[in-house]
Amino acid sequence: MKKKKSSAGCKFCHFTRALAFSGIGAAAFGLGAKWLGADQQTIIISAMMGSIGLVGWVTRKRHK
Repeated sequence: MKKKKSSAGCKFCHFTRALAFSGIGAAAFGLGAKWLGADQQTIIISAMMGSIGLVGWVTRKRHK
């Protein structure tokens, strides 16, 4: 019996997962910076760093 090939490794799936988590990271870190009273430039930088960080954390290679 052949194993069914998982579609979790397709390029489109990786792309959409990265888009989703970049939006979540940007929203969380941007709103967090706004809640802490940061100015607009700091909020934008925090949102960018949050999106990059969350995508990097989600897409890292896991070693068994």
